[in-house]
Amino acid sequence: MQTAENRWFETTNYNFAFLDEGSKREIRRKTLKAVAIPGYQVPFASRELPIGRGWGTGGLQLTLSLIGKKDCLKVIDQGNDDSVNAVSIRRLVMETTGVTTTEETGEATLIQTRHRIPEETLREDQILILQVPQPEPLRRVEPSEEVTRRQHAEMDYSAKWLQLYENIVKWGNITIGADYPVMVQQRYLMAPSPIPRWDNPKIHQANYLSLYGAGREKKIYAIPPYTDVVSLHFEDYPFEVESFTGKACRHCGSTHTFLDEITDERTGEKLYQCSDTAYCKKRQKEQRGTEVSHGN
Repeated sequence: MQTAENRWFETTNYNFAFLDEGSKREIRRKTLKAVAIPGYQVPFASRELPIGRGWGTGGLQLTLSLIGKKDCLKVIDQGNDDSVNAVSIRRLVMETTGVTTTEETGEATLIQTRHRIPEETLREDQILILQVPQPEPLRRVEPSEEVTRRQHAEMDYSAKWLQLYENIVKWGNITIGADYPVMVQQRYLMAPSPIPRWDNPKIHQANYLSLYGAGREKKIYAIPPYTDVVSLHFEDYPFEVESFTGKACRHCGSTHTFLDEITDERTGEKLYQCSDTAYCKKRQKEQRGTEVSHGN
């Protein structure tokens, strides 16, 4: 666990958590509406931040509007705590709030993530905040925002079902990888952000709150605890997650986690390692006999 240097924060003219209080109140009001209507995309007035749109401004605005002085923050990018994007966002929040940050999933009260859900099971008192580049699950089959809004209102998702059917006809299976569409509470079609299919089952009946922010598209949506979230599928073509049969993490030996494939530059050999770096490090510590805490 690491603590921010409060000296910089105390000598700046920035408001706590960078955003002004009016902006944070507006974002919180829209977040409450999103929680009340699971899967529904709520428009909000996306603010300018000192990072480029498309690099996590939606998730960051949710974090900045919710975080308090007693919170503990974890930021990951595709499972990695040390990527440039994760480090930059974590540093911005630390320097404008002075809050504590951590790499331990179990210690965090807020977890901001891009393209992954932690392998470690979250608790009901934790909030998962996901950054979303494209919140509209119908965008690939319908370019018009006006039309997609009407389709959601009428629950007309035939174009998306047709896309899945065309996948099967052309490739023999549904070939969508990340950002696999889900149905929330048998009502709204939702984009779960570009998480891999591996993570989709984790959000079904999860005991924690998930918030999704798209800064560039100016949308917020949510999945409250204990909500039904079902990945689209046909009876004869059921939903399947990625298979890593016969593969294991080169660092901790895990065969039950989502693995990233990398190529050894010297030998050209394909290697695999856990996408969730914090979980991988924890397993390595356990294997060395070090006692570690578990959030689940």
